[in-house]
Amino acid sequence: LADTLRAGLDWQARPIRLFGRQVLQPRLMDWAGDHPYTYSGLTLGPKPWPDALQDTRDRVHATTGIPFDHVLANRYRDGRDSMGWHSDDEPELGPDPPIASISLGAVRRFALRRKDRTGERVVLDLPHGSLLLLAGATQRRWVHHVPKTARPVGERINLTFRRILSPRPP
Repeated sequence: LADTLRAGLDWQARPIRLFGRQVLQPRLMDWAGDHPYTYSGLTLGPKPWPDALQDTRDRVHATTGIPFDHVLANRYRDGRDSMGWHSDDEPELGPDPPIASISLGAVRRFALRRKDRTGERVVLDLPHGSLLLLAGATQRRWVHHVPKTARPVGERINLTFRRILSPRPP
């Protein structure tokens, strides 16, 4: 699957708005989805599902029971590529949205930190083939990220499946 996605998706570094300025995301990304999805000032329009992503979505649905209709594919080329602290709490995802995350390739660290400043953290090393489901109040109570690392690390592809409940108007 990783080889198919690496060769078959339209990987790009896209600009997003962070703290009032536009910057390129520190990783490559692509997506597929039935509805538009907006985050960090970037709107991703509906885009057809390649067979490999459709098949994976069907397997995630069978495993979780959740009918996801959008996927962000993130390609971390090495330890310099990362994802900053954030919650997937955009209005179109509804309250307490479930996010299913599949990791392919190199093991990368995934950290969660409580929003209430208690200092509580959870750190996971996500291996190839793992499925992580963030559900319930996770997005409301926690932020998460994939930090940069100076240690040598291979490429990782991460698929994050979402369900758009109320698409934003264009």
